[in-house]
Amino acid sequence: MKLQNARLQLLKQSVTEISPETAAQRLSQGTVLLDVRENEEVAKGSPLGAIRQSRAFLEFQIETKISDSNTPIAVICASGARSLFVADELSRMGYSNVSSVKGGFSAWAEQGFPVETPPMLSDYDRDRYARHLAIPEVGEEGQQKLLSSRIALVGAGGLGSPLAYYLAAAGVGTLGLIDDDHIERSNLQRQILHNEGRIGQFKVDSAAETLLEFNPNIVVNKHKLRLSKDNIDEIFEDYDLIIDGSDNLPTRYLVNDACVKHQLPLVYGSIFRFEGQISVFWPAGPEEGPCYRCLFPSPPPSELAPSCAEAGVIGVLPGVVGTLMATEALKILLEMGEPLTGKLLTYDALTSSFSTLKIPADPECELCRKAC
Repeated sequence: MKLQNARLQLLKQSVTEISPETAAQRLSQGTVLLDVRENEEVAKGSPLGAIRQSRAFLEFQIETKISDSNTPIAVICASGARSLFVADELSRMGYSNVSSVKGGFSAWAEQGFPVETPPMLSDYDRDRYARHLAIPEVGEEGQQKLLSSRIALVGAGGLGSPLAYYLAAAGVGTLGLIDDDHIERSNLQRQILHNEGRIGQFKVDSAAETLLEFNPNIVVNKHKLRLSKDNIDEIFEDYDLIIDGSDNLPTRYLVNDACVKHQLPLVYGSIFRFEGQISVFWPAGPEEGPCYRCLFPSPPPSELAPSCAEAGVIGVLPGVVGTLMATEALKILLEMGEPLTGKLLTYDALTSSFSTLKIPADPECELCRKAC
């Protein structure tokens, strides 16, 4: 204890301390208020607008939250002691303008500065999604974003099965399953959401049962219908992102057109025998990418685009393609990495090879260029 007190006295001499009043004034001038208390402390209240980062993962995660080392930072803890240690650590890491808020959150709250109660993960969520929380690009903030996200899946079959499974595993809070088909025995070669005992059931009923057994804390909306121009707008307006796992061209064009209209990101995938394709169509997104019609302006003759039932598909292929599609969805929701906007990723199972083709937005596209 004596050594710790001696260390604190040394830090008080080397670290700049500022009052809560000064910290509040500097917020409007670009200073970042960094709350380094633990989750159970933050759950009781935190300065309005603060960045929250527990000291335990500071070195691993701070650069994802404050990337510019010249950003002015005011560190706040409970009483002003831990913040001195953290301010010193940040200075050692290369941050050039770091101060500690004297008196900490106790003084901040007592003096009437604005406080908020941020949404926090439950102990159950921290346990279930622990591997996400350890990733700097996800963390608690990213997991909360996933839990509040809403994704509509068009199709609860081959592609919809791995998609729904992994999105449920990731903690996407609401999944909307859109399908009007029933389970047949021939589906079970690849549609892993279903089983022999559910043959004849609606796929959305079977899928919902499986997903809620797997993760009972998500919401599964069952849309037991076939999409049409009469119902698609009402359904899509409730979701943040759409994933198209359908296997017929009219539905793909219908889904694309509705996503352009509602400015929704669309994750696309298709499979054929041993081959798969994945892309992201999002003309209204940050990269102003193409839509599906930029790649395929009009449907080909039906004989050139057979369904899985007509052409066949190796049973494991939907798992590969569907998992890649789920990955693209998570990247979009978490705003990380480079989604496949403006790119078409192709996979050949026979040669175990991937290739990426660029898809430019068509400046003459009558749908998405006019919408944008």
